Amino acid sequence: MAPFELSSAQLDLIQRPLDARIFLEGPAGCGKTTAAVERLLFLMEQGVPGSSILLLVPQRTLAAPYLRALSAPGVVAGGMVTVLTIGGLAQRMVALFWPLVAAEAGFAHPERPPVFLTLETAQYYIAHLVRPMLEQGYFDSVTIDRNRLYSQIIDNLNKAAVVGFPISEIGERLKAAWAGDPGQVHVYEDAADCALRFRNYCLTHNLLDFSLQVELFHRYLWQEPVCREYLLQTYRHLLADNLEEDTPVTHDLLREWLPQADSALLVLDHAGGLRRFLGADPQSAETLRQACNKQLLFNHSFVASPLVNSLCYHLCKAITPADRALPVSAEEAEAARLNPTPALTFRNHRFYPEMLDWVVEEISQLVHQQGVPPDEIVILAPYLSDALRFSLEIRLQEQGVPNRAHRPSRALREETATRCLLTLACIAHPEWGIHPARYDLAYALVQAIQDLDLVRAQLLAEIVYRKRDGIPVLTPFEMIQPSMQERITYRVGGYYEGLRRWLDEYQQGPPAELDQFLSRLFGEVLSQPGYGFHASFTAGEVAANLIESVQKFRWAVGDVLAAEGIPPGREYVQMVQDGVIAAQYVRSWQSMTGEDGRIAAPQAVLLAPAYTFVMNNRPVRYQFWLDVGSRGWYERLYQPLTHPHVLSRRWPVGKPWTDAEEYDTSIESLQQLMLGLLRRCRERVYLGLSELGEQGYEQRGLLLRALQRLLREVAA
Repeated sequence: MAPFELSSAQLDLIQRPLDARIFLEGPAGCGKTTAAVERLLFLMEQGVPGSSILLLVPQRTLAAPYLRALSAPGVVAGGMVTVLTIGGLAQRMVALFWPLVAAEAGFAHPERPPVFLTLETAQYYIAHLVRPMLEQGYFDSVTIDRNRLYSQIIDNLNKAAVVGFPISEIGERLKAAWAGDPGQVHVYEDAADCALRFRNYCLTHNLLDFSLQVELFHRYLWQEPVCREYLLQTYRHLLADNLEEDTPVTHDLLREWLPQADSALLVLDHAGGLRRFLGADPQSAETLRQACNKQLLFNHSFVASPLVNSLCYHLCKAITPADRALPVSAEEAEAARLNPTPALTFRNHRFYPEMLDWVVEEISQLVHQQGVPPDEIVILAPYLSDALRFSLEIRLQEQGVPNRAHRPSRALREETATRCLLTLACIAHPEWGIHPARYDLAYALVQAIQDLDLVRAQLLAEIVYRKRDGIPVLTPFEMIQPSMQERITYRVGGYYEGLRRWLDEYQQGPPAELDQFLSRLFGEVLSQPGYGFHASFTAGEVAANLIESVQKFRWAVGDVLAAEGIPPGREYVQMVQDGVIAAQYVRSWQSMTGEDGRIAAPQAVLLAPAYTFVMNNRPVRYQFWLDVGSRGWYERLYQPLTHPHVLSRRWPVGKPWTDAEEYDTSIESLQQLMLGLLRRCRERVYLGLSELGEQGYEQRGLLLRALQRLLREVAA
């Protein structure tokens, strides 16, 4: 059992009979996942084989507590517990039972094996299809980056799959809910047409993106007696955590599976559903309560202090209109009699940089004077821009405070380490015909060589980057005039020469696959002492993610490109230059948590978007909220090709979406986010207040007004 003390409620759940089907709910921080982990271990101790247990989570990173427990020494043997998302389960079943459904589902070549696409490779094929259509006038009234356009088309397909309606209804649902400019209707028609073309292309070439995998599993394989019997007999015990963040199709599957299971434990967080933009449906999750023979409620927080609970109550009250019930727990309501202001620290500032200076000073005092571990502190903002991240990192480094940032699903080209690696790859492969500009090489050298500033890097690039027979090459450092060598410094010249010689030796042999080239470049050069990736944990993580991305791209499209004589490496670089959005990489989330569940190992202050922090599901002692007046805390991102609320089961088909619904949704989103943050805060929240926001504009968002209302009411 656990090395820490469990509550009586947790022990009661853990030691329930082996045939119990339990629905466990409660607010975040009340020990539900801890109890679920111990319940899993208890089942195995009682003789239940691990191979007969299926754990379903909405996002792979949310399974981290279970995986840590299962990998600990002393866990009873009996096979491996299967840990999957609905997408992982669908892919596994499609791969296993492909011959049963390929022809029925309409694939042109059912005798050939399927090709599973990642988010990145799906965007590649979407771009291949949509780019010519853009030249014909599609989406002519839409002004967003192409990579965002591609991702929203994919998002529409995914919504149809996880909600459970045909993709042919995408356009009609969006058009029926639109109540604005009639010109937007044509945008929805174009988006629906692109989605259908992509689906037909996938069927023709045996390509399976996430939406098609889920649809094949839900519509065909789950209805196939052989497949259903295989699943029901293989997995006799079900465990599903964070149900509120999962999709309606997952809930449908569990509803049909539960009566056949020997035991089950379903875990739901109150006031969840932050992943609604990905299809999460908390209302659908709650319907599973009646499918279980035992319902349990945990309501005591092991994280938030009484003062933070009081702050949670009063802030939600300040956000919620007077005619609505508060979505707070009984414990938070009980703490309402306390004055919440000791759990708040803030100072007003005129300008944004002044607020950042104050935030860093407070963090420095906590770390250096009060001895607070840096991993017990998190800096949160609605969006973590490159400028904000850089400003915070520089200030924290000056104060001697270790820090790291986590921004999932950023475009690959936005990472400086990615640009460095791909620039060097283009130089090493002149046959691609992609010749980086001198300033690209200068920026790459800044990343590649430790302590090299941009001025010397630009000077070095101007001198050594020359054309030979129309092809840019790097010339030796020794050919530079001595006065320039001294200005650049011989130390930098030595590391540059080591990199140049490695690239030159590589070019003497046959070209390797891009992922293999990047792996060698990182391991043999850039990770060595004196080079830029040697002491950078973040750069190493980005390099690992990039290599994995290239490898999956090669597996998915390499054969097709090779048959056409197109180098996959060149095609990948061009895809990144188009701004493809990165898929989710588990290692980026795993590095946020150590074995003790704290944030960031080694110890470091975390910089992250607020939603990312909540979905990581880890508590901290101190939270710093930046840009409190921003509307980004609650407003939806601009998505002209899709609509997460209209494409859901909650929204009646044909009902217009008006400003009233938009405002109500914003209020609900802000409530959910505040509850998610405060229930993961142990002691105090620091508010970063500035009259002018990051862009220099005055901001008066809902969160700022709610905090002002809270302070007035408490003072009264």
